[in-house]
Amino acid sequence: MDVNSEKIKEMVKEKFLRYVQVWTTSDSELAETQTPSTERQWDLLKMLEKELKELGVKDIDLNEKGYLIGRIPSNLEKDVPVIGFMAHVDTAEDASGENILAQVHQNWDGSPIKLKNNVVLDEVSAVQMSRFKGETIITSDGTTLLGADDKAGIAEIMTAVELLMADPAIPHGGLEVIFTPDEETGCGMDNFPLKKIQSQFCFTFDGGIEGELELECYNAWRCDLSFKGNVIHPGYARGKLVNAVTMASQFVSLLPRNESPEATDGRFGNYWANSIKGGLDAAEVSVMIRDFSEEEGQRRLEGIRSFAKAVEASFPGGTVALTVKEQYKNMKTTLDKYPELETHMLQAYKKARVEPELCPIRGGTDGARLTAMGIPTPNVFAGGMNFHSVREWIPLSSMDKAVRVILALIDSWV
Repeated sequence: MDVNSEKIKEMVKEKFLRYVQVWTTSDSELAETQTPSTERQWDLLKMLEKELKELGVKDIDLNEKGYLIGRIPSNLEKDVPVIGFMAHVDTAEDASGENILAQVHQNWDGSPIKLKNNVVLDEVSAVQMSRFKGETIITSDGTTLLGADDKAGIAEIMTAVELLMADPAIPHGGLEVIFTPDEETGCGMDNFPLKKIQSQFCFTFDGGIEGELELECYNAWRCDLSFKGNVIHPGYARGKLVNAVTMASQFVSLLPRNESPEATDGRFGNYWANSIKGGLDAAEVSVMIRDFSEEEGQRRLEGIRSFAKAVEASFPGGTVALTVKEQYKNMKTTLDKYPELETHMLQAYKKARVEPELCPIRGGTDGARLTAMGIPTPNVFAGGMNFHSVREWIPLSSMDKAVRVILALIDSWV
């Protein structure tokens, strides 16, 4: 399918700028008990449902848990696999996602981009941005995140759908577009309607810089620790007070600093302490374990258990309770069984004139969990960088390329 780049850029930019204005931040505190975790995610889900209908997609399912599926039937006489394209509607809690005011920097000249609150994007804070000198760069105003994770993926998928629906002569097999809630909380697939999915293969458009192709991700576990102390007035505390705050703090201090996210890269995993709260009587700590190797992940889980026992032994009268939840597995083990999938993807990148960069995800996506459920789902670049921060940015040209990869993937099975 030969479509002018300027046309695609205008289409995907319009959608992206509209979607990022919808406040969809999820809430990790509520995600374990309700889906979506925040009512505001429904605003974008219903908007997308309406747009799919307006584009002429007739088979649409938005269920009570916030999973939106749109199906486009094959127009071919031969049988080809149904393939799906997936993105998530929520944004992360790490920076505000409310009242996003996207800034469009046309023909960026390569100089530092200065935003509000003394936020600057330059060669240090925005690595690889120099690749896109002369292009249109989109940022937030510096007070919020941008929301390219993953509204860029949504805009790219919706642009491809609009192009297909506008020209019934374009040959394609059966297609599904899937939009999910709560990916950022790690609970986005807990209530996924797997039985409704027809796709033999699926693709998440939730990666970073242009060219990324991710066929491997972390194994991931969440460890929740509860520290129970014994409270008494501090004036009479000697030999009696067991301070849960001190217990939690000591536990965190035992986590190896050389195995933290800020001290590791490449294929090294980590302990990631990501929340601590409480008071004298009770405190809670949440620690994520991440590693490409199952064995190394299990080693760290044993470390968590040992540190918990050590703290409990150090505070007579105090107790430590540990709950471990497996979040997702490395999708490489499953994807290796489908070598033809990588072939299709490399062909699609070539047709879209994108240089592929195969790299493991130092994280996970809904696709990793869908892969574990039996539907192989690699991750494709959406084009953005500095996700989860006020320094998030995305080049418009990369969004154009992502749309072209979607169209090329559809064509590769034709």
